[in-house]
Amino acid sequence: MKNLNLATKITILRIIIIIPVLMLLSFATKLTCFIACALFVVAALSDFIDGYIARRYGQVTSLGKFLDPLADKFLICTTLIELASLNWIPSWTVHIIVIRELAVTGLRAVAADYGIVLAADTYGKWKTTFQILAVIPLMLHYPYFGMDLHLIGMVLLYAAVFFTVLSGYNYFYQFCVDMHDKEV
Repeated sequence: MKNLNLATKITILRIIIIIPVLMLLSFATKLTCFIACALFVVAALSDFIDGYIARRYGQVTSLGKFLDPLADKFLICTTLIELASLNWIPSWTVHIIVIRELAVTGLRAVAADYGIVLAADTYGKWKTTFQILAVIPLMLHYPYFGMDLHLIGMVLLYAAVFFTVLSGYNYFYQFCVDMHDKEV
């Protein structure tokens, strides 16, 4: 860790935070869910912080470019898997999200072999935003201040699934267009 820059250390911390989040959720009480959610929010915010630091202070590295999106996928996917294992969300929503994440990651690797860069697009950013916004009330699960947080989380989760499918389609469409342009 000594030779890593600050941005990469923050990314690694995001990966490490996943462990207590999952442990706290597995012993679900109102308190453990609240603490898990607070840690999740810290981890989600760290994504913006490490990216800002990397760009602002010239700390963009190959390791950081590899770990940052991986950390995001680990955070979202493992948390959703845990929520599904608690039967708090339908497993089909998790399947769609995980399959899309794996498919787009694989597609980016294939695209890179052809010299094509599939950068994050608007739909992908909406997908991530809705996934994070959905997970927060779903993790809290229990009623707070008389609000049905689960219902709010489910509405946001269905929006996240919509943007997950849309952004996945868009990546594959863009790859096909770029491949066609390379052949012409």
